Amino acid sequence: MARDGYRFVLPLVVLIGAAALLHLPVVTALLIVLAAFIVFFFRNPSRAIPGDGPDGRHLVVSPADGKVVKISQAPDGEQTLCIFLNIFNVHVTRAPIAGTVERFEYKRGRFKVAFDEEASRVNEQNIVTFAGDGVSLVVKQVAGLIARRVVCWKKPGDAVERGQLFGLIRFGSRVDVVMPAQVGIRVKVGDKVRGGSSIIGDYP
Repeated sequence: MARDGYRFVLPLVVLIGAAALLHLPVVTALLIVLAAFIVFFFRNPSRAIPGDGPDGRHLVVSPADGKVVKISQAPDGEQTLCIFLNIFNVHVTRAPIAGTVERFEYKRGRFKVAFDEEASRVNEQNIVTFAGDGVSLVVKQVAGLIARRVVCWKKPGDAVERGQLFGLIRFGSRVDVVMPAQVGIRVKVGDKVRGGSSIIGDYP
């Protein structure tokens, strides 16, 4: 379980114990169900992180679990891939490449529904730039209507491995990955991806 989950689970465990001692079976059962959901939501399953391909191209892995809902390209070739996370997806986020955290920016904003295209522009978000081996990628942890908290555990200068945990989104949102033209995208709209293990692109 992701460490942020303990601040929610431990108080519930105390309440469950108190409700049981007071012989309140319905309350106890409801609290157990709530605790089970919190544990489920903050789960952090192990993932097999792929290595670079035999052709020498470096791989870009998905920073989050979810569904690819949009892929766009700017006139300068910059590409943006949007992943929507529903409330049942794993919500820890992972570094898409090996390297360092080059930049971090927190942007205050609104809480529009995460699947709205405007959410990437106006919603509250963390903007994390990862740099490694001649390429820089930006991962945006975007808050949504239900997700009111985006968490980043890394700071500029920190080293990261491909697929390493760097943050968390609570409780249902989207993650945008902004990539330069040199990255070849390997997924399409509608694909379901898994953070750390699904390959979404590669670059020389």
